[in-house]
Amino acid sequence: MIRAVLLALLLAGPATAQVAEPDTYRGEPYRAPVPETLQGATVIDAAQAMRLHADGVPFLDVLPRKTRPEGLPEGTIWREPPHETIPGAIWLWDTGWEALAPAEQARLERGLEQASGGDRAAPLVIFCRSDCWMSWNAARRAIALGYTGIHWFPGGIEGWLAAGGAPLVRATPADP
Repeated sequence: MIRAVLLALLLAGPATAQVAEPDTYRGEPYRAPVPETLQGATVIDAAQAMRLHADGVPFLDVLPRKTRPEGLPEGTIWREPPHETIPGAIWLWDTGWEALAPAEQARLERGLEQASGGDRAAPLVIFCRSDCWMSWNAARRAIALGYTGIHWFPGGIEGWLAAGGAPLVRATPADP
């Protein structure tokens, strides 16, 4: 009996937590289970993301940029680690935090404007990593700015790769 129950649990796969959509932007911890919904957006899986990518829909990566650590001794050489993303994606770094500084808000607004060609109904895919609230926050902000063609890809980079998407490429950060 116990064996049968254990086998059934193993075959069922991991349990997924039901996460409610919050009324505001989400802060720490950013890497945590995300809701299955985002009001005003279309939530897509990896297969849908690959179809949209093949159709030329712009992809926006909102994963943060790693900066030089504070307190490094003078003369210490520091090289920014490379960030890899879905081919063709625009890296709108640091635009998925709970609260955005004016420069981050401006970067998001410019990036959305450029990617959409000024058409707030144009389809756009927003992503970062799997189980990452930053893409949810950025997509929610885009909706609040009046964008109606938002596709949120919660599977992110890991979902893309797991589904056999094209290999990742080195990202160039969008202008500051």
